[in-house]
Amino acid sequence: MKKTLARILVIDDQEDILFASKMTLKKHFEEIYTLSEPKKAVHMLAENDIDVVLLDMNYRIGFEDGREGIYLLREIKTLSPNTVVILMTAFGKVETAVEGLKLGAFDYIMKPWDNDKLVETVKAAVTHARKNKKKETAQKQDDRFFMGESPAIKKAYTLAQKVAKTDANVLILGQNGTGKYVMAHYIHQQSNRATGPFVHVDLGSLNENIFESELFGYAKGAFTDAKTDTPGRFEAAENGTIFLDEIGNVPLHLQTKLLQVIQNKQVTRLGEARPRPVNVRIITATNIDLEKEVAHKNFREDLYYRINTMPVELPLLRERPEDLVPLANFLLEKMAGKYERTNLAFTDDALKNIKLHGWNGNIREMENRIERAVILTDDALITTSGLGLENISGQPLPDDAQLSDIEKATIEKALRRHNYNISKTADELGLSRAALYRRIEKHELGKTD
Repeated sequence: MKKTLARILVIDDQEDILFASKMTLKKHFEEIYTLSEPKKAVHMLAENDIDVVLLDMNYRIGFEDGREGIYLLREIKTLSPNTVVILMTAFGKVETAVEGLKLGAFDYIMKPWDNDKLVETVKAAVTHARKNKKKETAQKQDDRFFMGESPAIKKAYTLAQKVAKTDANVLILGQNGTGKYVMAHYIHQQSNRATGPFVHVDLGSLNENIFESELFGYAKGAFTDAKTDTPGRFEAAENGTIFLDEIGNVPLHLQTKLLQVIQNKQVTRLGEARPRPVNVRIITATNIDLEKEVAHKNFREDLYYRINTMPVELPLLRERPEDLVPLANFLLEKMAGKYERTNLAFTDDALKNIKLHGWNGNIREMENRIERAVILTDDALITTSGLGLENISGQPLPDDAQLSDIEKATIEKALRRHNYNISKTADELGLSRAALYRRIEKHELGKTD
């Protein structure tokens, strides 16, 4: 029987599971890797083109909620998006596996498994992985990057281009969904470190109990489950870039440790006394006003100034009105390729409502709405209802609508939604109360009965 050319990685802390899975899978697939230390998965994926990961969901004795498996799933999908993940879970833990499916896992299998079922599931996953790689190749052949024409976004990317060639620390500022990850990756790609690794760490979802071991690594015997010496994320980013996302969420007592590493460019693994030098570019991001946090003593002032060598601020999507339709068309083309759909287009009414919608979730909201519409529609036209956008009756905009018309309609819609509550409307639109009052007066939007 000819084996399928594929690389399979099995991650489980039980040696008997690793042995049994390898014995079964090596009859059908060319290369089988096993790991008993989940922390090493990041390095394995960075060094090998893994097609499928079979991932156990629990690794610590007494903890069976699957949180470690969910966290590792997120990390795998971030580091290697085309790698397909199959979750392994014990009987009675299906709820956690279903949560994993929502986060991007391909499937799950129950332990103990049926060998035929295991092989069948992995073969399907390999097929899916090949489709992912095929799509990625097609995307790389096309220009999949969208910047836009609005002055605010052009200013941000012009600054990013200048700072990319240096090793200055960059702090990316912007609300959720404005594209902070995309900007960080862009800076890395434009830098002299582009051939090195780009390591993304979501500090907002990193449990503080594993903060140091995850970022700085640990020595064998440093704690109960530390079976081997393991490098952390900073070492994984050697000669490349580490992107510390949501840095504003780091607890105050851990900020000191992070400051020391950023300042000295050295890490000390848990259980060791010897510092290790690291050569990394540091990019951070947050949606929190760090100056206010510093004033309230929730964020260290010295850490703030250390990471804020060069701030790059990303505008809200609603502050980029000239980019709304081009971005929507770009994302529609992207999703059409992802789901192998052709000749998709927006209706005129959908385009008008794209211009008028508030986009509180920014680019992420637009991408999610378009992806959902592409999945659900059977037609070639994406409609307003397909996007889940409400029609604004009585406010049709002509095709040659000016930006002031769009601004007026957007403000009026927000005012009505909040029953003309100025504070809530200003908060949604990202304006001060004074700025909102000026626009209401400008557009003559006083409440009428």
